[in-house]
Amino acid sequence: MKKILNISFVYFILAMVGGVFYREFTKILGFNGKTTLAYVHVHLLVLGTFLFLIIALFCRDSELLDNRRFQQFLIVYNVSLPLMVCMLLIRGILQATEFEVTNAMNGMIAGIAGISHIFLAISLWMLFSSLKQVFVNENN
Repeated sequence: MKKILNISFVYFILAMVGGVFYREFTKILGFNGKTTLAYVHVHLLVLGTFLFLIIALFCRDSELLDNRRFQQFLIVYNVSLPLMVCMLLIRGILQATEFEVTNAMNGMIAGIAGISHIFLAISLWMLFSSLKQVFVNENN
């Protein structure tokens, strides 16, 4: 459970840094438009901090941490979420600096973000599957 709480705390720190970065970066540039930097804070807070706090509650009285599929979830999720956040940061920095993005660059950013979303979905399926395995086994 300590591992899960540590992961949650790391995402909390990153969420706070992401929020401050968004506010200060756009203020320094004098940028008043919309940018994806605004979503970094929320994504890290909800998909990182809160999700792992909820998972910690499930770990308390179960064998979830020992489940093989849950271990796979941890790896895939903790690669996918930071990758998605990096794409939000890259896109947001390009928007705030009003950098001219080529079609190839735009497609590459969108593609990598899409792949990260696909792996997030797969990892969440792994989480649900592991929760089902653990709680069905406990009730039998």
